[in-house]
Amino acid sequence: MIEELLPPEAVGEDTFDDAPATTLFPEEEALLARAVDKRRREFTTVRACARTAFARLGVAPAPLLRGERGAPIWPDGIVGSMTHCDGYRASAVARSRDVQTIGIDAEPNGPLPDGVLGAVSRPEERAWLTDLLAADSGVRWDRLLFSAKESVYKAWFPLTRRWLDFEGASITVDPDAGTFTAALTVPPPQVDGRPLTGFTGRWLARDGLILTAISVVRPPS
Repeated sequence: MIEELLPPEAVGEDTFDDAPATTLFPEEEALLARAVDKRRREFTTVRACARTAFARLGVAPAPLLRGERGAPIWPDGIVGSMTHCDGYRASAVARSRDVQTIGIDAEPNGPLPDGVLGAVSRPEERAWLTDLLAADSGVRWDRLLFSAKESVYKAWFPLTRRWLDFEGASITVDPDAGTFTAALTVPPPQVDGRPLTGFTGRWLARDGLILTAISVVRPPS
């Protein structure tokens, strides 16, 4: 599913089942010293997805550790993103010469818990959400909004090494095209000599899941 949302320059791998026979690198095992079984299965399977994607790129397996703010540390020359929720794990990777950054997120296609929407949305977002939720399309647009903001942060952080809260981006969803835009509401940082003012992404709702993805492809040199 996740690969449907990625450009040709990126590779995506996902699964609806955990990988029981996956062997972790010792450095990865050390991160799980106190992990409960659920956390171990998520951690292991999402890394199995990443290493399968590596193989498709011709990249050797490598440990995937946690860096600043928990962001994955990718091998040199690789950008990527990982996500997991109940019943689904996915990873997307690309060579950094082709893609500047990737952010993906998966969520159950169900309503956000009470009180969460007000904490993660802006007034203009709640305005369009009201109309879309009233249409009863089968898509939980509030959850899609949350997922899009998660993808925004995952794409933003590797470029800027800065925190971005939920107020830092204003999301607009195109319900027909399966796309969304994220206009940043913070002062635009310079990335590769250009101001970063926002992202565009794609979304998909299927099999009880909502997936969102942002991929910034480098322009031809």
